[in-house]
Amino acid sequence: MSENIVKQTAKELGMTYKELAEAIGVSEGTLSNATSTGKVSKQLEKSLELLRANYSMKEDFEIISKFKELLNK
Repeated sequence: MSENIVKQTAKELGMTYKELAEAIGVSEGTLSNATSTGKVSKQLEKSLELLRANYSMKEDFEIISKFKELLNK
C-alpha cells in the first residue's frame, strides 16, 4: 500500500498538518482523520494535488527568474 497522500504531501512540502490544512482550507482534523482512516475524499485528494502542482510551479518560476537574471548580466 502506498503512503497516504496527506502524509506524502505534508512531507514533500515540509508542512505540518495544521499548515497544510490552512493552505487548502480544511480543518486539521479533516487531514488527521483522512490519514488515520485511509479514506481521502476526491475533493481533498484534488486539493492536495493542486497544492503540490502550485508549489512545483513556484519552484520552476524561481529557477527561471534566476536564470533570466544571469542572462541579463
